[in-house]
Amino acid sequence: MLDLLKTRRSIRKYQDKKVEKEKLDAILKAALMAPSSSNRRSWEFYVVEDKDKLSKLSKCRPNGSQLLEGAAAAVVVGIDGEPYDVWIEDASIAAVIMQLAAHSLGLGTCWVQVRGRQYDDNTTTEDYIKQVVGIPESTKLECIIAIGYPDEVKEPHDEEKLLYNKIHR
Repeated sequence: MLDLLKTRRSIRKYQDKKVEKEKLDAILKAALMAPSSSNRRSWEFYVVEDKDKLSKLSKCRPNGSQLLEGAAAAVVVGIDGEPYDVWIEDASIAAVIMQLAAHSLGLGTCWVQVRGRQYDDNTTTEDYIKQVVGIPESTKLECIIAIGYPDEVKEPHDEEKLLYNKIHR
């Protein structure tokens, strides 16, 4: 686990290569095992592999979402039903577990923030994505996880440069 954490980096460039169904299924299974508050398990995962939809999703924000166009797949992460006090945490934990599972399978990922972002002056990123993907209005969205085979190499975290001063005993 520590090696996964050390070597997992945000990947924004992907090879033009489809991710195998077995690998996507394993990533989604990992997400379904994520802890959630009071074991609510209210998350919802919308898998997008269609290149046209990925291209449209890459335009969901003015900045920071363009990488989706090159990804082999993306998973929109949210919760179904009325938001509760820690829905953001529940969705975020599942999203991070997906990223770690993908990395363990030789895939790269990048988090694209959705909640609190705007597509344009009149439309939220969330509403834009719901329209593109066909997500019910009752679902609240947190993020999109881009997934694909990396087409860039990033160095592992340098343990000597970790911010140990952030630890208080």
